Amino acid sequence: MHDYDAILDAPPCRLGALFAGDTLTRLDFLPANAPRTSHLDARARRLARELDAYWHDPAHVFDLLFVPRGTPFQLRVWHALMGIPAGRPATYGALATELRTAARAVGQACGANPLPILIPCHRVVAANGLGGFMHSSSGAPLDVKTWLLAHERRAD
Repeated sequence: MHDYDAILDAPPCRLGALFAGDTLTRLDFLPANAPRTSHLDARARRLARELDAYWHDPAHVFDLLFVPRGTPFQLRVWHALMGIPAGRPATYGALATELRTAARAVGQACGANPLPILIPCHRVVAANGLGGFMHSSSGAPLDVKTWLLAHERRAD
């Protein structure tokens, strides 16, 4: 487990945040019973406000400095993910066609996403179902993906 700069409440779980200076570099889903940070610094308070805006409006556009670290291919996939509107999931295959690559490669890049929610990898689903999430095909990660998709559908 990382030594997080902040652990925040989220409706389906807790979120662990890592910053480099004022830049958010990682956001991890944690169990709901992970100890929450009691005194948030300015960076974490801003992140909490931005996330709260998303919990109230899934179409919220984040106004927060965040920089994902990944390979050029991962960055290309993550950039494409940011173009998928809330409440309108895309399939791995459709995204792969758009990016001229394989669906499995898109899935691997989605699983390596260090900034879920901000880079909405949960909006990519299998052609015949939910698909995986965070390199998992069952359990808590899929529960979070299911919650996020339902949250975004309610607001659509």
